[in-house]
Amino acid sequence: MASVMHRSSSDGGSSSGWSDAAAAVAAAAEDRAGWEVRPSGMVVQAREDGGGAPPRPPPPEIRVRVKYGGARHEVSISPIATFGQLKKLLAVRTGLQPADQQLTYKGRARGNTEYLDACGVKNKSKMVLAEDPASLERRYIERQKNAKIESANRAIGAIALEVDKLADQVTSIEKSISRGNKVAEVQITTLIELLMRHVVKLESIPAVGDSSSQKNIQAKRVQKCVETLDVLKVSNARLQAVVVTTKWETFDAPATTKWELFD
Repeated sequence: MASVMHRSSSDGGSSSGWSDAAAAVAAAAEDRAGWEVRPSGMVVQAREDGGGAPPRPPPPEIRVRVKYGGARHEVSISPIATFGQLKKLLAVRTGLQPADQQLTYKGRARGNTEYLDACGVKNKSKMVLAEDPASLERRYIERQKNAKIESANRAIGAIALEVDKLADQVTSIEKSISRGNKVAEVQITTLIELLMRHVVKLESIPAVGDSSSQKNIQAKRVQKCVETLDVLKVSNARLQAVVVTTKWETFDAPATTKWELFD
């Protein structure tokens, strides 16, 4: 039983120093003493190091009615549980994670550490569950971030395909020069120019996270191709152009037949 404090009045009498609401909170706190609520909502006797008073039976569960969108859920829970523990039970039914929930009771959003009984929750009390506005904002920011990453990945992927084609041309020129065949210098300079355009495109892509690493990989590929072409340009300049000549076969003049004339 909760003890009631009194204070002396000016006329020598006494009056209660607690309001009815404060007395109710104190009584609820006394009811909770000696009990603990597991995450599942089950009420069990609090652990004690030594002996003590014999265990008391836990308070009977209450059923609270929670409206979530167009659905209504009825949940059984101990009256000395917290709103945070109630959210865990609701997460199983609604799929909405406790961190994303906002429970409103009597027109006020309730905190995770507030006790049901201390807030006046009784059997068949009604509450409203909604997604926390802060959670909605986090989801919006996350969606925007993911959209940017997907857009960056698509742009980088398109550049990677173009670089693949140009890299094949670099390899082809490298093989030709290694065999001593001179190639037109315009082929090398054109390839370098095309590769440098992709460098500019890569720099214009705002990339974060995984897309940033993919961007760096493609930038290094382009740089390696350009460096290879610079070396090939020098080697190609040292080669002599191959002049192909055609040797024509000559033939002697056709023999003429001298015909003998007879009278």
